[in-house]
Amino acid sequence: MTEHNSGQAKDRALVQIALYAAVIAALGFMPPVHIPFLGGTPITAQSLGVMLAGVMLGSLRGGLAVVLFLAVVAIGAPLLAGGRGGLAVFQSPWAGYLFGWPVAAFVAGLTMRATRSLPVFPAAFASAVLGGIVVLYAIGVTWFSVLSEKAFLETLAASTIFLPGDLLKAAVVAAVAQTVARGLPRALASRA
Repeated sequence: MTEHNSGQAKDRALVQIALYAAVIAALGFMPPVHIPFLGGTPITAQSLGVMLAGVMLGSLRGGLAVVLFLAVVAIGAPLLAGGRGGLAVFQSPWAGYLFGWPVAAFVAGLTMRATRSLPVFPAAFASAVLGGIVVLYAIGVTWFSVLSEKAFLETLAASTIFLPGDLLKAAVVAAVAQTVARGLPRALASRA
C-alpha cells in the first residue's frame, strides 16, 4: 500500500468513526421511554446506533465511534436521549449501559469478522445480539444491580422488558448491513 493510499484509508476510517458517532447522537433525538421500576432506565434508539457501529465498522472503528460519542457527552454535549450530557450521566445506576456501549460495539465487530463465511443478514443479526444485547445486558444489569443494591437476578428479570425492542433493533441492523453489502460492499468495513 502506498503512502497516499494509506493516508486515504486513515482519512476514511476517521470519517467513518465520526459519522457513526453522529448517527448515535442523532438517534438520541428520538424521545426515550422510561421504565419506572428500573430506576427510570430509558429505552432509547441509541443502542441501535451502537449495534450498527460495531456491525458496520468492525471492532476497533465501531468501538472508537462509541468512545468518541461518549467523550462528547462527557464534556457536556446534551446528546443522550432526553437531552442529557455531562459527567453526571456516568454516575447513575443505568450508566453501566453507557460504559457497556463501546464493549458492545467492539464485540459486535469481532463477531462480524468471525462470521465472514455466513451470509450478511444472519451474521449481522447474531453480531448485534451478542454485542448489543448479551454483552450490553451483562454490563448494564451488573452495574445497575450493584449501584441500586438490588439482586442481580431480579434486575436481570426486570430487564427482559427491553428484549423485544432490542431484538427488533438487531433485525434492523442486520437488514441495513445486508442492504449496504449488496449496494456498497466496501461500506461494510467489518468484513473487509
